[in-house]
Amino acid sequence: MSSPAPRVFNAEETSQLIAFGPLRQHILEAASQYARGEIHSPDRQVLTVPGSRDGVLLSMPCTAQDICAHKLISLLPDNPAHQRPTIQGMVSVLDSATGVPLFVLDGPTVTARRTAALSMAGLQLFLEHEPRTIVIVGAGSQADGHVQAIAELYPEATVHIAARAQSWDKAQAFCERHAGLGIRLQVTDLNQLPEQFDAIITLTTAVEPVYHAPAVPGRLIIGVGAFRSHMVEIAPETVMNSLCYVDDLVGAKHEAGDYIQAKKDWSQVTTLAQAIESDIDYSRPIMFKTVGCAAWDLAAARCARAAAGL
Repeated sequence: MSSPAPRVFNAEETSQLIAFGPLRQHILEAASQYARGEIHSPDRQVLTVPGSRDGVLLSMPCTAQDICAHKLISLLPDNPAHQRPTIQGMVSVLDSATGVPLFVLDGPTVTARRTAALSMAGLQLFLEHEPRTIVIVGAGSQADGHVQAIAELYPEATVHIAARAQSWDKAQAFCERHAGLGIRLQVTDLNQLPEQFDAIITLTTAVEPVYHAPAVPGRLIIGVGAFRSHMVEIAPETVMNSLCYVDDLVGAKHEAGDYIQAKKDWSQVTTLAQAIESDIDYSRPIMFKTVGCAAWDLAAARCARAAAGL
């Protein structure tokens, strides 16, 4: 006897099912379960796509007692030339007890929103007070998710989109595109950042540091880009003078470019799960590097399941 076909949610529906507040809480809960071995999340598998220019297929399975989730993502750099998205894919969700497929979420939407929610978890854990001023470096799809998350969770905050002269128009267009969010958005010079700000979130694919300022207590650094070993967004000296945290230590050791390039001693890097269970020393500068893992996709799937009543 066959099971009913799982419901498939498009990008807009997926976005509506994983609001940032509940998603952040699901991620924090998943972090503790992952650390206790209650969630199984192996390293993602990367396969090249024959016939494409640097195209890859990413497979990220994850299992827990309640659900199983599998994110399958294609990344084809030639797609934009043919009016197709570079990144496409899905997150398939199954019931753990029966194996019955439950639903399918839009993969890029899940990735963007759980990545932003992870940064919001960093703001919640590693700042003594709610952020009033946030600097974002980058104006791409990850920045879209982050300003949406800030608008939902910290609507009183001012957000500066930091840009160099050659990317100023892109940053200005970004602010205009998101004017409807209702938060204060403005472009600022990357080389002349505001004198006072609570957090900086870097969202680039840089291979040279874009943030060189000294590590300062009370100013949180969240590094989201630099997801390969040769990439770097934060100056090594800034990294070395910070208390360093990471969402997933296993993945970080070969993906956290900022820490790898700084030659950070991994024994001095603390996980998100450990941070949840311990006191944070706010008197010292803090950096939170995120690399992502399938456990956060599973957290998003739980959030969507609860919202959809499935």
